[in-house]
Amino acid sequence: MSDNPFERVPLADLRERTSIKWRFFEPDVLPMWVAEMDLLPAEAVTRAVHDAMLRGDTGYPSGTGYADAFARFASERWGAEVAVPRTALVSDVMMGAFELIRLLTPPGGSVIVTSPVYPPFHAFSKHAERRVVEAPLGADLRLDLSAVEEACARVGGGGSGGPNAVLLLCNPHNPTGTVHTRAELEALAQVTARYGVRVISDEVHAPLVLDADFTPYWTVDPRGLSLTSASKAFNLAGLRTALIVGGEETGEDLARIAEVVSHGPSHIASIAHIAAFDDGREWLDEVLDGLRANRATLARALAEHAPTIRWRPGEATFLAWLDCRGTRVAEPGSRADPGYIGLSTGPAKAFLERARVGLSAGEAFGTGGENHVRCNLGTRPDVIEEAVRRMGAIA
Repeated sequence: MSDNPFERVPLADLRERTSIKWRFFEPDVLPMWVAEMDLLPAEAVTRAVHDAMLRGDTGYPSGTGYADAFARFASERWGAEVAVPRTALVSDVMMGAFELIRLLTPPGGSVIVTSPVYPPFHAFSKHAERRVVEAPLGADLRLDLSAVEEACARVGGGGSGGPNAVLLLCNPHNPTGTVHTRAELEALAQVTARYGVRVISDEVHAPLVLDADFTPYWTVDPRGLSLTSASKAFNLAGLRTALIVGGEETGEDLARIAEVVSHGPSHIASIAHIAAFDDGREWLDEVLDGLRANRATLARALAEHAPTIRWRPGEATFLAWLDCRGTRVAEPGSRADPGYIGLSTGPAKAFLERARVGLSAGEAFGTGGENHVRCNLGTRPDVIEEAVRRMGAIA
């Protein structure tokens, strides 16, 4: 058996999968887009779900088992303390963010996002009838605190009824793979506090930090709210459940979450995620080693087959943010189309139609995404190699 867990599932078996990653495109397309990894689940997860089904444990979720398991994981991995009473179970990370946006801002309020960023940040905010305000990342793909302060100054200043705006943070950042440092997060907390802006931090990729120190946002901001799940790191997106974790001063906020929100999480999903956090850590370590190897494969393949595509390797996630501005497929008039979950724009369109590689269009990630694509490295190394060879032939 290969040391790289991404080599353990043959390509033919991957093509038999029925989830969106492998069914969205025609069979000749290599799917390198949506955030699913091409892995077998951790044995502990499979066993936990199988046992639950055998005993008929298929009802509604109850208790704090999920929060307890995540608390043990956070303590072991990051030395972070989770106050279980300041947690809430939700159906998934983005639905949790949606509910918090509605809870913390008035209708017509604002959501600050640090673009280029995960497209649902734009889409869910707009669906909540809030205005999206961009505070773009710097050229180094890190938080630009001056841009954040400018955005906060424009939309902050909540009164007695609460803040007018929240900042929706991605930590680690999707699509760049940047891991915000503790110093950056502390500075962010200070800036947002000055303007009465609350921070909601999406930390679903936190277990996938490859070579940096991760700082949970709730540990640096007493009014901060983090969202987490085992879904990305343990490849359980189809088993939906997630957790809100609050800082020291968020108890009243969490108590105001509508009771109906707790109806969304799946009990079987919670069983699976608990097993992942408690008993899947060795599996996760193998995956992290595999991702480091895949990252090296991408670097070598780009240098050999597609040198006009530029890439700053990320510190976390299984996603690569590829800069195609110097390629033949760059579009001079390319514009950001925030929140558009599409693939037929910018270089992604050319790579799909002419190279038969399915990538996420950078334009959907907002300002700074023009003429970029997001590539999923959570797959077989030979698939990465072949995808880059195809892309390089037209780039």
